[in-house]
Amino acid sequence: MATDYDAPRRDEVDLGEDSLEELKARRVDSQSGAVDVDEAEVAESFELPGADLADEELTVKVLPMQQDEFRCARCFLVHHRSQLATERNGELICRECA
Repeated sequence: MATDYDAPRRDEVDLGEDSLEELKARRVDSQSGAVDVDEAEVAESFELPGADLADEELTVKVLPMQQDEFRCARCFLVHHRSQLATERNGELICRECA
């Protein structure tokens, strides 16, 4: 349950005086009637100024795997040899996957 830390605090004596009906009414009032909104759907309609990248071409220079690197057999990421944990049946496994 969410707590409103800005609300004034009440004494234990005051809390004991609340009736069951008042507590139920407060609980119903605090619940939101709003339906959950899909964030992806909202994001599609929101455009940033100058963010049209439709005609932009992304170029990334891909380097071949170096001599001091290996590809993990479980996560398929390329790591430095210092991250090598084990070698099982010819498969190299990094420390994160071991």
